[in-house]
Amino acid sequence: MRKAIALLIVLLLAGAGYFFWAGQAEEPVQSVSIGGPFRLASARGGIVDSRDLRGMPYGVFFGYTHCPDVCPTTLYDISNVLDTLGSGARDFRLFFITVDPERDTAQVMKDYVSNFDPRIEGLVPTKDELPRILQAFHAVFEKVPDGSGGYTMNHTATVYLMGRDGALQSTLTFGENPDTRIAKLKRLLAGG
Repeated sequence: MRKAIALLIVLLLAGAGYFFWAGQAEEPVQSVSIGGPFRLASARGGIVDSRDLRGMPYGVFFGYTHCPDVCPTTLYDISNVLDTLGSGARDFRLFFITVDPERDTAQVMKDYVSNFDPRIEGLVPTKDELPRILQAFHAVFEKVPDGSGGYTMNHTATVYLMGRDGALQSTLTFGENPDTRIAKLKRLLAGG
């Protein structure tokens, strides 16, 4: 009899706990908007205004021309993917936005990106524009002295894939499998 009463008490407490827990309001999930309008100088001359990109898929990658590994590797990998996709990616553009406008002038960026697919375009923000666009994409950078009077830059190594509506659709990560990159770009180009 005592076992039955003890079991009943345990079940009642468990039930009360469940109803108490289930009745609690869940915290609302906050969505984070990544990306946003930008208007930056192009290394090709002129201005790239994101409002003019509506209806076109594009990518955004932050880096710098003195980068020893991540930037050239990423741009090379994207060039290979674009080559593989051929005319299916003819409307795609990748904007390589420098996080080092101190060294990366328009001419330096133009010369640098000329080593990669022509759909890759260098953009050069001013020192005032850079924090705003980094914040819009939730990207970061940090100037790191190299001990010899120079510096390198730590930076976000993600390619942001923006849909035709200007909203983030997907990302490409450094070292990602080439087949995965191709699949993500195909989805982006297909509009879904």
